[in-house]
Amino acid sequence: MNKKSILIVEDDTDIQQLVSYNLIRTGFNVTCADSGEEALEILRTEKFDCILLDLMLPGLSGLEVCGQMRKEQDSKEVNAPIIMLTAKGEEEDIIAGLESGADDYITKPFSPKVLIARIKAVLRRAEDGKSDGIDSTQDVITINNLTIDQGRHEVRLGEELLQLTMTEFGILTFLGKKPGWVFTRQQIIDSVRGYDFLITPRAIDVQIFGLRKKLKEAGKMIETVRGIGYRLKSDWEADA
Repeated sequence: MNKKSILIVEDDTDIQQLVSYNLIRTGFNVTCADSGEEALEILRTEKFDCILLDLMLPGLSGLEVCGQMRKEQDSKEVNAPIIMLTAKGEEEDIIAGLESGADDYITKPFSPKVLIARIKAVLRRAEDGKSDGIDSTQDVITINNLTIDQGRHEVRLGEELLQLTMTEFGILTFLGKKPGWVFTRQQIIDSVRGYDFLITPRAIDVQIFGLRKKLKEAGKMIETVRGIGYRLKSDWEADA
């Protein structure tokens, strides 16, 4: 089995070396970048399976780098899971990181063992083409003109290929497995993230907001059920 490649974007030399040592020891291939600009340059020529991104960087911030990675829809790294590594652990910081396109958020100081477990979790979800906790009984889900291909890890709206983060794909797939069913925010958290991921219901709202924007008019399919959570409507039709 080929080794997975990880890009570490971190300007603190001590942390960069600590993370690199533990990842290499675990069996990963590791490349390091000291700034966001250097990371973006590397990503133009190399493909990675996961990106660890510091929030506070010289020059471009981690949020700016993450956003730019996600906007470059034709780039190879666009579907690679992004894990934020940062000392900023307030709820607003976590929400900002997730809203920019990150798939996970780990605050400093952190346990190398927990970090490796998180990396393996996002890689496992990427390989399976589904999110943790979702029991896949079919590869393709079709609702009106929305197609979710779990095997290819692709979402199409008509003929248009949408660029979703791992988290957005997981939420949409989870809701799409049972259209019309109402799920609480906690059910979505548990099914998409896994039980070891600490995240607020507010962060799920941010993910839903971003998902609706990417779905454009079809974003109306995701309905807020007041006081409960969300559901994916199966009877939505685009305006003529």
